[in-house]
Amino acid sequence: MLNVEVVQMSDPIVSFEFFPPGDEAMAQQLWQAVQRLAPLRPSFVSVTYGADGSTRERTHEFVQRVLRETDLRVAPHLTCVGASRDEVLEIARGYWQQGVRHMVALRGDASAANLSGDGRYQPHPEGFAYASDLVSGLFQIGNFDISVAAYPEGHPESGGVDADLENLKRKVDAGADRAITQFFFETDLFLRYRDRCAAAGIVANLVPGILPITRFPQLLRFAARCGASVPDWLRARFDGLDDDPDTRRMIAANVAIEQVQRLRRHGVEEFHFYTLNRAELAYAICHALGLRPRLNEARVA
Repeated sequence: MLNVEVVQMSDPIVSFEFFPPGDEAMAQQLWQAVQRLAPLRPSFVSVTYGADGSTRERTHEFVQRVLRETDLRVAPHLTCVGASRDEVLEIARGYWQQGVRHMVALRGDASAANLSGDGRYQPHPEGFAYASDLVSGLFQIGNFDISVAAYPEGHPESGGVDADLENLKRKVDAGADRAITQFFFETDLFLRYRDRCAAAGIVANLVPGILPITRFPQLLRFAARCGASVPDWLRARFDGLDDDPDTRRMIAANVAIEQVQRLRRHGVEEFHFYTLNRAELAYAICHALGLRPRLNEARVA
């Protein structure tokens, strides 16, 4: 009789990204997503911050509501662009006083006002120049748990993966605990990047960013902006589904479930979901990962 050792996988660790709503209808949709996902007990939920700090107040309001009405651990995004060091640290100080202990430190997307004549990013003259500087600065306020961004295919402005790895190492050496990747669809991209991070001495936890596809044209716009590749096999799966949302959702869930299951087979145990303020696909993917709601442990209004 053949003896087969069965390895029991532990539950994966998940986190979710939201963006602040622009109107009341979006606010209701966002809160419904929070209510749906909170019982899965994510390790944290992050809240984005618009280019040049354009959503600063709405980010702050949503963070306050999460703190007030749930037991979720919230991680606001904080960026360098469009503000002085003192202004940025004052925001961080306010979050610390409210009980926030996790921040996502980013350089941020520059608005036109923060670009030179040839289109290059220009740091605020009195601000943090880059995310690595922001990471160091946050420790002036408190001992934050800090997440930063990573780019398996290279940031469009970094000059390639090697330059991006050097930048990531600066952020980790400054004190970042976790690096969340830009979304990707080829598992090998992440695995090669993970190996290169290890070879470069980057010791922070590398977390794959997963983007469930809600609308394919929107995905193409996101990918063009951030330099992520969209493989031909993915384009083929969504071909002809522009007017078929039901089938599109089924295909999207299948693509993401396949992706996270392949990553798990390669030892990945933590995932960050870019929810686009919708819960359905993220919830389905988490269910396929084996996560189940624990309502008695979750408080959400």
